[in-house]
Amino acid sequence: MDFFSFLTLFGGLAMFLYGMQVMGDGLAKVSGGKLERILENLTSSTVKAVLLGAGVTAVIQSSSATTVMVVGFVNSGIMKLSQAVGVIMGANIGTTATSWILSLAGIESENFFLRLLKPSSFAPILALIGVVFLLFTKSTKKKDIGTIMVGFAVLMFGMETMSGAVKPLAEVPEFTNILLKFSNPVLGIIAGAVLTAVIQSSSASVGILQALCVTGAVRYSVALPIIMGQNIGTCVTALLSAIGANKNAKRAAMVHLYFNLIGTIVFMCAFYLINSVVHLEILNEAAGPAGIAVIHSIFNVTATILWLPFSGVLEKLACLTIRDSKEETEMSGEDQEFMILESRFLEKPAFAVEQGRNAARRMANESHKALRLALSLVGHYEEEMAERVNKMEAKVDRYEDELGTYLVKLSHKDLSEHDSHSVSIMLHCIGDFERISDHAVNIVESAQELYEKGASFSQKAMEELGVLSQAVEDIVQLTYYVFDKQDVKLAEKIEPLEELIDELSQELKRRHVKRLQAGTCTIEMGFVLSDITTSLERIADHCSNIGVCITQVREDLYDTHSHLDDVAADASFRQNLEEIRGQYVLP
Repeated sequence: MDFFSFLTLFGGLAMFLYGMQVMGDGLAKVSGGKLERILENLTSSTVKAVLLGAGVTAVIQSSSATTVMVVGFVNSGIMKLSQAVGVIMGANIGTTATSWILSLAGIESENFFLRLLKPSSFAPILALIGVVFLLFTKSTKKKDIGTIMVGFAVLMFGMETMSGAVKPLAEVPEFTNILLKFSNPVLGIIAGAVLTAVIQSSSASVGILQALCVTGAVRYSVALPIIMGQNIGTCVTALLSAIGANKNAKRAAMVHLYFNLIGTIVFMCAFYLINSVVHLEILNEAAGPAGIAVIHSIFNVTATILWLPFSGVLEKLACLTIRDSKEETEMSGEDQEFMILESRFLEKPAFAVEQGRNAARRMANESHKALRLALSLVGHYEEEMAERVNKMEAKVDRYEDELGTYLVKLSHKDLSEHDSHSVSIMLHCIGDFERISDHAVNIVESAQELYEKGASFSQKAMEELGVLSQAVEDIVQLTYYVFDKQDVKLAEKIEPLEELIDELSQELKRRHVKRLQAGTCTIEMGFVLSDITTSLERIADHCSNIGVCITQVREDLYDTHSHLDDVAADASFRQNLEEIRGQYVLP
C-alpha cells in the first residue's frame, strides 16, 4: 500500500464513522423520545427489560447510547438498578443488528434480487431519496428520515471505500504477520478493547473488522478474540458517563462491564477448552463479514441467556465493588426529584425535551398547589399551612433556576421543529409559573396580616372574593392544561376569562368603596382586599402570557400586542366572554 491508499483508507473510515453518527442521531430524533420513554416505563420484568434494551439499541444503533441513558435513569431515580441489569443485557444483543446490516456487503451472486440486497446497490438509491427529502421537502419528519437515509448511505460508502483500500494488504506479508499476533487470545482481546474504547462504539469497531475481512488475511482465530475485546471496550463509554454520578448509577456501569468481562472470560475458556479436544478447523479459515456478525451475535445472545437467571448476581457484584460508605448521606427526596434534569440525557435531545416537559409539569403543579393552599388561608389562617406555601414557592424557584439552565443547554442541541417549539414555550413560561407562586405567597402574607390584627372581611366581601378566587383557580387550571397539551384551540378560552377577572376585580374594588362610604368597612381592610385582588389579577395576567406564548410559538406569531388586539376584536372572544359572565356572578 502506498501513501494514497492510506489516505483512501482513512477517508473511508471517516465516512464510515460519520455515517454511523448521522444515522444514529437521525433515528433518535425520529423516535422523538418515544423509545426512551418506553425504556423508562416498561421494565417491570428482567425478560421484558432485555427485549426492550435489545429493541431500543437496534433502532438507535448504539449500545453505548442505551447504556449511558440507563446510567442516567438510575442516577435520577427513574429506574432501579435491578431493572437496569436486564436493559444492559438487551443492549448487547441489539448492537449486533449493525453487524448483520454490514455483513450484506459480503453477498456474492449474479442473481438480480440478491445483488439488490448488497448495500453498494441500494445505498445510492437511499442517498438520492435522502437528499431529495433534505432539499425539497419542508416536513421536519421527512427531513429527519432523509438524514437517516443519507447517514446510512455515507456509512456504506465508507465501508466500501475501506474494504477497497485494504484489499492490497492481502499481498503484504508484514500485515499478515501482525494479524497472526492477535491470534493470541490475550493480545486479540486487548486490541479489540482498545480500538473500541478509542472510537466509543462496538458497532463501528466490528464494522472496521468486517472491512478488513475482505483481505482474506483475517482468520477466525484472529477475529474471535478481537470481537470479545470489542465487547469489553464498549463499556468505557458507560464508565466515563458514571463519573460524578451517584452510587447506583456507577453500579449500573459496572454491571455493563462485569457482564461483558465475565462473559468474555467464560466464553473464551469454554471455547478454547473445546478446541483443545476437538481441534476446530474453522479457526484457520478466513473470516467473512457474515461470520463476524455470527460470532458477535452468538456471544451476546449466549452471554445473556447464561446471565439471565443470575441477574441478581451481577447486581450484588456491582454493589460489592461500589460500596455504600457509612459517612455518605442519602440524597434528599427533593434533590432526587430534580435529578430528572440529568445532563446525560442531553446527549439524546428528544428524550431530554421530554424530561424538561416532566419537570415543567411538576413545577406548574407545585405552583398551582401553592395558590390553592394560599386562597384557603384567607379567613382560615394556619401558620403550618402558610409555611408549606413558602416551601412550595422556594421549590418552584429552584425549578425555574435548574430547568431554565437545562433548557438553555438543550436549545443549543440539534432539535426537531416540534421539540424546538416545546423548548421555546417552556423557556418563556417557567417565569410565569414562578411569578404565580410568588403571588400565592403575597396572598398568604395578606391572610397573615388579617390573622395577626384579629380582623376579617364581612360575609358579603368574602362571598365576592370567593367568586373572584374561583375564576382565578379556573383560569390557572385551564392554563396549565393548555400548557401540558400545547392546545392552541383551547388557549383561545384563556383571554376571555382573563378579561372577566379584570372586570370582577374592578367591581370588587368599587363595592368596597361603597361599603367604605357607608361606614361598614375600614380603609385598612380595603388595603388588604386591594392587595389580594391585585395578586389575583396578576396571576390571571401570567396565565394570559402563557396562553399567548403557546399560540405565538405554534403559529409563528411574535407581535404580542398585535396578537392580543386581534383576539379582542374577534367575534368568538366576545361570545366566550358573554358566556362565562353568567358563570361568575357576584352576589
